Amino acid sequence: MEQVDLIAEALNLTLFGMGFVFLFLTLLVFVTKLMSIIIHRVNTNKQASVTVNNMDDELDEETKFVIEEAIKIHRGA
Repeated sequence: MEQVDLIAEALNLTLFGMGFVFLFLTLLVFVTKLMSIIIHRVNTNKQASVTVNNMDDELDEETKFVIEEAIKIHRGA
């Protein structure tokens, strides 16, 4: 009887341990994806403003407009 209790305790500990690891890794994946989305949005906004500012010095209005529209089409906006 004592051996049955020991095996039941081992299975219980194993299931709780594996469940905790699974939940922790799942949470880690979601937090990493959220951080990636936030960083991508911030980086895209900064990159777009820098690109437009640099283009103002070198390109005429028509060329700038065509490039901006091509970027919008490429991004699917």
